[in-house]
This record gives sequence, structure tokens and C-alpha cells, in this order.
Amino acid sequence: MLKKVVKRILISIPVLIGVVLAIFVMLRIVPGNPVTTMMGEHVNPAVIEKISKEMGLDQPYYIQFLKYIANALRGDFGTSYRLNRNVTQIIIEAFPNTVKLSLLAAAVSWLIGIVAGIVAAIRQNRLLDRLFMGCALMGVSMPVFMTALVLQYVFAFKLKWFPVSGFDSFRAMILPAIVLGWNSAGSIARMTRSNLVEIMQEDYIRTARAKGLREYAVIIFHALKNAMLPVVTMMALQISSMLSGAVLTESVFGVPGIGRLAVNAIETRDMPLLQGTVVFTTVLIIVGNLIADLLYNVLDPRIREGA
Repeated sequence: MLKKVVKRILISIPVLIGVVLAIFVMLRIVPGNPVTTMMGEHVNPAVIEKISKEMGLDQPYYIQFLKYIANALRGDFGTSYRLNRNVTQIIIEAFPNTVKLSLLAAAVSWLIGIVAGIVAAIRQNRLLDRLFMGCALMGVSMPVFMTALVLQYVFAFKLKWFPVSGFDSFRAMILPAIVLGWNSAGSIARMTRSNLVEIMQEDYIRTARAKGLREYAVIIFHALKNAMLPVVTMMALQISSMLSGAVLTESVFGVPGIGRLAVNAIETRDMPLLQGTVVFTTVLIIVGNLIADLLYNVLDPRIREGA
């Protein structure tokens, strides 16, 4: 297990460096001067030159990149051009809001997805199965921003059940969590159903029924235990993707999280802040994938090395 962890970490290092290099290059080839964006178009050229030199923007790109990597290894992602604050501190302040949203969205997706998948498998090819799988397909196919706007219009604007935006109360968190978890719920429901339907045809399920066990006991204690192995792995991966991919949800609902920081950084061409958020979310994805792999090894002894 330790050998596998070390191997995955070593593989992740060039991936992380590649992501940093890609975002670094893309931000440099975009037309425009970040100092001009920060201070306005009519600022004195001498002032632009002076500030660019102070920020190190006059140095060759490879020098800027090496300095950025060296500072990032110490946890220093630079200073935000727009906010004039340390990027690491800004991310640390925004991250708890993204965590709250992601955990609540994960709870919504797991509850809806697992229950819908089990019911659909039990009622295979019946009305509930078609209904739940239709909703799951819609959840997987419908863009996040479209789901957000529809739910905002219906439940916030028309029915007044929830606030249109904000993140200052549990009531305000419900709509963003449903939007973020809707897509994941559809994926979980479809995988749970397909795995459970397949496992219900196995010989040991027929043996359990022959022993006189009730149907719910066969499903819960025998079939569901094995059907959930790949689902659990998907659930672990989804947490990391939610933590790193809540950009649209946070933007639509005005949630002060990592995703909204990234959008604001793009709009203002705040390169240090955008680079910091991208690197941070990349690390989250890598860690999430590692946890998912380890969790699958723990839950399924058949795939352990040497088993």
C-alpha cells in the first residue's frame, strides 16, 4: 500500500508541473498588460513600466516561471494584483465555503443517487425504474448553469422558498447544493442500478434466496454490499471534483468560494490569483484520485497487490 501511494505521488508531480506550466503560458499569451488592467487604460506608461519591474513582469518568462515554482513549493502563490493581498491567504479564507457547499452537495447526490438506483434496480423495467432513470439521464445531461437558473427561477424567484443568492444561512445553501449534486446523483443512480441488476443474477444471490431470506435482506446484506464497491470509488472522486469544479454554481449563486475567486481572477486578469486557484484545485483532484484508489483497495481485497 505504501509503495502504491509513493508511486502515485511521484506520477502526480509532473502532472502538477504540467498544469502550472500550461496556465502560466496561457496567461502570458493572452493580449493585454495586467498592470494596465489593474490600474486603467489611461495610466502613465512610465508608471506601468515601474510597476511591471516591481512585480518582476519585465523578466524573461522562464525566470518568472522558475521563481513561481520555487515560491509555490513554499506555499506562496504571490500577491493578488486586484486585491493586493497574499493569494494563499485569500484561498484559505474562501476554501471553507467551497468545502461546505461540496459536502452538502455530496450528501444530496449520495442520498438521491443511491436510493434512486436501488429502487430502480428492484423495480427493473417498471414505471419507477423508467422515471428514476429518466431523471438520472436528465441530471447527467443538463448543464450545471441551466439547472441553476431553472431552480433559481422556480424555487427562489417564483415560490420564494429560498434566497436567490448568498451563502449566509443553511437555507441559502440548499439550492446551490442541489444544483452541484444533481449531476453526480444521476451518475450514482445509474451505476448503482446497473451494478445491482447484474449482481442480482449471481449464484450466491439465488442461494441466499433458497435459504429463505427475505428479499430486502438479500438485497441489503448480500447484493448491495458488492454492488457499492465501484460506487464508493465514484463517490470519493466526486468529492474532489465538487471541491474543484464548483465554478459555475458559486458564480450563479454568489457563493464566496474558490470557484468564484477563479472567475473574478479571469475577469480582472489577476494572474497570481488565477494561477493559485488552478494549482490548488489540481492538488485537490490529485489527492481525491489517490484517496479513491486507496479506498477501493481497502474495500475490495481482490485487487490488492499480491492478493
